[in-house]
Amino acid sequence: MDADVKFSMITGRIGRIQLTQPAKRNALSAAMWKQLLGCLEEAADTPALKTLIITGDGEHFAAGADISEFESLYATPEKSKEISFIIAQALEAVAIFPKPTIAKIRGACIGGGCGIALACDIRIADGTSKFAITPGKLGLVYPFADMKRLIQAVGISGAKDMLFSTRTVLADEAMEMGLINRLTDQYELDQVVRDYALSISDISGESVSITNKMFMAYEAGQRVESQKTKDWFQAGFSSNDFKEGYQAFLEKRKPDF
Repeated sequence: MDADVKFSMITGRIGRIQLTQPAKRNALSAAMWKQLLGCLEEAADTPALKTLIITGDGEHFAAGADISEFESLYATPEKSKEISFIIAQALEAVAIFPKPTIAKIRGACIGGGCGIALACDIRIADGTSKFAITPGKLGLVYPFADMKRLIQAVGISGAKDMLFSTRTVLADEAMEMGLINRLTDQYELDQVVRDYALSISDISGESVSITNKMFMAYEAGQRVESQKTKDWFQAGFSSNDFKEGYQAFLEKRKPDF
């Protein structure tokens, strides 16, 4: 059976994970969450990859969970715990992915789709995009790890607004509240994301990797310098990328990282 979540390299350095259930607005089935985790593992094991784009096939990013599966997936507490663990595992894998991740968003970005986008490092959307997080409509509770990522994006007041009201946030407001990083015209989204991914891919991979570790340390609660972060900083001065970087600067050329 063909997978509904697919990983591919779209340039020598840029990879893409695409949700491919356009007939269902890329609604996320249990199988797709498992496939997402597998695709992330494949991407992480691809040495050439420097930037990863996550997107949906067609006119939507992802319209939340595939509700047609709810009766079987949540039939018992044991089954509920099992699928919840799989979803949490996939979202955490996005959040801790070792290379920069970009969510390319058009159309519906709802529920679990919004969770995937929030787990990405950067969110770029076009004017057709709309966002909502709706567990309250189903009598459910939003997981704490997902809530933390929402709060980091929009603040606690914005998170309360979205979760208590379950309302739909359109693209302009999403940009204003910090839910997305950039807003583009719908006809420019593909090129804007590609150009942004290329700009990341052009800089030092070692620098990006260590910087990513520092962001993760901050997100985990670290607020003061530690010996580990000092060591990360100092290691840069003996790296091959630093040698190439300053030589390129002196020679007025583009560095070859």
